[in-house]
Amino acid sequence: MIYMRKYIHKYGKAFLIAVFFLTIEATCDLLLPTILSQIIDKGVAQEQMDVIWRLGGIMLLITAVGAGAACTRNIMASRVSQAFGTELRSDLFRKIQGLSFESIDRFDRASLITRLTNDVTQVQNFTNGLMRIFVKAPLICAGSLIMAIRLNPRLSVILLVVVPIVGLLIAWNMRIGLPRYLKVQQAMDRMNLVLREYLSGVRVVKAFNRFIHETEKMEKANVEYQNRSIQVMRTMAAFNPAVMLTVNLGIMAVLWYGGVRIEHGDMQVGHIVAFVNYMTQILFSLMMISMVLMMFVRARASSQRIGEVFAEEHAMRWEQTASTPVVDMGRIEFEQVSFTYGDAEGKAASPVLKQISLTCEPGQTVGIIGSTGSGKSTLVNLIPRFYDPDSGTIRVNGLDVSKTDPAYLREAIAIVPQKSVLFSGTIKDNIKWGKETAVMEEIEAAARTAGAHGFICQFPEGYETMIGQKGVNLSGGQKQRLSIARALVRKPDILILDDSTSAVDVLTESAIKAALKAETRAMTCLIIAQRITSVMDADQIIVLEQGEIAGTGQHAELLRTCRVYREIFASQAGKEALPHVEGL
Repeated sequence: MIYMRKYIHKYGKAFLIAVFFLTIEATCDLLLPTILSQIIDKGVAQEQMDVIWRLGGIMLLITAVGAGAACTRNIMASRVSQAFGTELRSDLFRKIQGLSFESIDRFDRASLITRLTNDVTQVQNFTNGLMRIFVKAPLICAGSLIMAIRLNPRLSVILLVVVPIVGLLIAWNMRIGLPRYLKVQQAMDRMNLVLREYLSGVRVVKAFNRFIHETEKMEKANVEYQNRSIQVMRTMAAFNPAVMLTVNLGIMAVLWYGGVRIEHGDMQVGHIVAFVNYMTQILFSLMMISMVLMMFVRARASSQRIGEVFAEEHAMRWEQTASTPVVDMGRIEFEQVSFTYGDAEGKAASPVLKQISLTCEPGQTVGIIGSTGSGKSTLVNLIPRFYDPDSGTIRVNGLDVSKTDPAYLREAIAIVPQKSVLFSGTIKDNIKWGKETAVMEEIEAAARTAGAHGFICQFPEGYETMIGQKGVNLSGGQKQRLSIARALVRKPDILILDDSTSAVDVLTESAIKAALKAETRAMTCLIIAQRITSVMDADQIIVLEQGEIAGTGQHAELLRTCRVYREIFASQAGKEALPHVEGL
């Protein structure tokens, strides 16, 4: 994978040092059977105690050197693999953060979590194994073959039969293993998706008593993961005994043929013992190689999935940065803008916005209203460049957003999303998300404007009150008001409120609107709302219908000229209210 070059360059030296100590360890292991052979043939058979003591001492020394090399290699392997895994996970997280919404939409959220956790762990474990047993196994296997051939060429004929058979088994195992491991990871993605959906919507599940339905969904995903894993385990279950049987048959052949040659006086007992030891080493090294290859297959599948994220190109390009002079602070212009969402495969669906043209002057309050699915949220999502339009031009502060660095663009914008999102931490920390350097006076001022200061002070710990995950210990209206405070503390040029008071009562909304009107005189404020009362006093109201502008103007004007606006008003105020509206 191309993305691995960075880590190979950074950790390559430490990796090679670990392999160097591993090579010393493997060399020590390979020398022991040969020395044992000499102890048996020269020391024991000829009853020479000095040879036994001398060669025994050499064996102990070699064992100590091998143990020291193994300890050093283990320490380095752990450090390198942990550092590599930590950096890879951080880089992958930063890559995901840097992707546009359009790019992120191509990946399932559960899949991204799996790639950040399980897939990175698989690659990290494989890297650790490379420096522990994965390099050692081929060295021991090749070294044992060489030492066995050097020790007794006649017995080595048996190896010419055993090794190719094992090689074919390994190749067969790799060929069928990779696609099955990929399916295991995909099944894990689906299981994580079901779990995430359940945990996110657990209140709805309990409210509608859909336990059986959710249990069946989980059972289906769980069983699929089980079946995929069983298929892989079946492969291993057939492979490992086949390798062990082949090598053990080879050892039996060595013992039989060696016994025959000893009877004829052509071979010594020490050679047979050493050869069996080498065959045993070959057996264990081949078993390790099989495990290596299966872990390689799994790591390769995970590496491919990680590589897909790294290979995802940021769809957005820009020329204008922080050095670009701002012309019209707070001005927003749409010129013939059209936009279409793509599906997971990037295929375009029907247009969400069609030929939108509008202008929001600096300091204006602009209301955006329309039926569900008319494109209101999509329209404001184009302003901070969450997405790029298919056609047309959007200018913010006089800058063409398609040519402007999104990070620079968003510094001038604050958004209160349709769904309030709070983070674990204190209330103060959540408000400071809008401005990291905000002091307590600024935080309190923003909370007062958002109508949040009152309920915050009712908590025993005030602004230091801890918020549970996703604000679980707050009501919907409280979360919305904290989200508004978070946006206001930023003091942006453009404030976007995406249906941000839908969970508060009418009286509280009126108080928030009055405070906002005084606070937002110097900024352009866009208010998306379902209720006409939320936008009726705006300087300009934009009515959307099926992705097109159905009308633009103020409340009274739209009641006279815009059918869609009149229908929305009638549905909320009652048809009997229409005759009493001035001008109708």
